[in-house]
Amino acid sequence: MTLSSILVSVDAGASCADRVQLAAGLAARSGARLVGLAACPVPAVVPALDGMSVEPLAEAEEERARERLAAAEALFEREAGEAGKRAWRGALASPLATLVAQARIADLVIVGRQGPADGDPGPMGVSPGALLMEAGRPVLLVPPGLERLVPKRVVVAWKDTREARRAVHDALPYLAAAERTCIVAVGPDAHHGGAEATARYLAGHGIAATPHLMPSPAFSAADELLRVCDREGADLLVMGAYGHSRLREWVFGGVTRDILRTAPLCCLMSH
Repeated sequence: MTLSSILVSVDAGASCADRVQLAAGLAARSGARLVGLAACPVPAVVPALDGMSVEPLAEAEEERARERLAAAEALFEREAGEAGKRAWRGALASPLATLVAQARIADLVIVGRQGPADGDPGPMGVSPGALLMEAGRPVLLVPPGLERLVPKRVVVAWKDTREARRAVHDALPYLAAAERTCIVAVGPDAHHGGAEATARYLAGHGIAATPHLMPSPAFSAADELLRVCDREGADLLVMGAYGHSRLREWVFGGVTRDILRTAPLCCLMSH
């Protein structure tokens, strides 16, 4: 399996330049075309009660949005030099809706993490959780400060769900190139959830993977996964996203929510 097109979200966040560099490196190593995308909404101007014209204000808001898009394009062109094939797309529109629509052209969509201490990406920022629910493509979540991803050690978070199966399939190009792959199953069903069968499935693709079963974790599933990633020196975490409803995860807590907010390494997620 090969990647032919990678789509990276560009915003005004402090970590965006690093993310574009990482995306460009992935595109260069896979021979893929890199598409940078930014969309900026134009705020609606509410008419004043005194009947004054809103046209000057509306024009000023549109001009500000165009300036943000121009700055995003300049950042992309400056940081994406490693990608030999690249293109830019900008729009005066909703960032999420535009990225979801353009995901149809991509094998992989790259977006920045938005944790509590990650800074404000500005009006062009895209919520990773909302993107995962709608994109229909694997999403690579990139935390701040990472300029390069070469997945040599990969941890697969396994639970026998549709989302996890999809994620393992979507990750095959990276797993095939990895030096070590560990399949981690956490919780009461760890011994019966198909982790060993998944290892055999990967073996059929020439990928050696070691199951790691944790039926009685000492910490939450997300914490255990991140502890394993740290112990393994993992470059990449692969997992299915939102096996429960997204609303339930955000209200009551869940693995996807915690990983989206706190993961210190790149995460390849599929829904």
